[in-house]
Amino acid sequence: MNPHLPFPHERIAVVSITRHGIALAGHVVAALPGARLFAPEKFSTEAHAAAPGAASCYAGKTGEQIPILFSNFDGIVAVVSLGAMVRLVAPHLGRKESDPGVVVIDEAGRFVIPMLSGHLGGANALAGQIAHALDATVVLTTASDARQTLAVDLLGRELGWTFEASHDEIVRASAAVVNDEPVALVQESGSDDWWRGHANGRSGPLPANLQRFARLEDVDIARFGAVLWISHRPLPAALAAPLAGKRVIYRPTGAPCG
Repeated sequence: MNPHLPFPHERIAVVSITRHGIALAGHVVAALPGARLFAPEKFSTEAHAAAPGAASCYAGKTGEQIPILFSNFDGIVAVVSLGAMVRLVAPHLGRKESDPGVVVIDEAGRFVIPMLSGHLGGANALAGQIAHALDATVVLTTASDARQTLAVDLLGRELGWTFEASHDEIVRASAAVVNDEPVALVQESGSDDWWRGHANGRSGPLPANLQRFARLEDVDIARFGAVLWISHRPLPAALAAPLAGKRVIYRPTGAPCG
């Protein structure tokens, strides 16, 4: 498994519906060993030539395959126009926590665009891997990636960390980060070296609106739009109410830092 992808290549479906697109899809499958190519039955010869041993062909409409792909794969790469793919997947959308990551590629192989579930679904990471393999341009539209700031729902994922937060808390904390509100980042446990590999890599400094602390009790909670707490400790009972709605708790693997 790629260390930045939340799923193995075997959970990736590559879809193309044109003869020229299938040739490009074959290059994508080659770059993602274990991925599988899906194409219309009328292009069976081209599909099997493009992805030997890794091609499946279907009869009927491509739209009929979408619920099947959604159920059986965690990542979907489509050599299809963005507009067409939007219409194909729209009836099948569920929740960002469970929808697969969807990436579209133009038929010329110039642009790779994460379309759905960029963070939690891994589409941004998948798009970056494909763009590197094809020497293409990845088009990131999620605010945290476009601005190279912290992605609240990805903090520590490449290190195996998990987080505890409601959907509303993730939304609030993410908004605070990208809108340059004061955000407290409290790290009591886990590796300190998480920024370089964060969300496929960050080369700049930690964003200026993030203020670091060594202990949760040192934070004046009222001053911050969100509190990101990295710790093995249970949440202190006295802080549960002041932090309600504005905290995200991260649980690192391994021994406490320091």
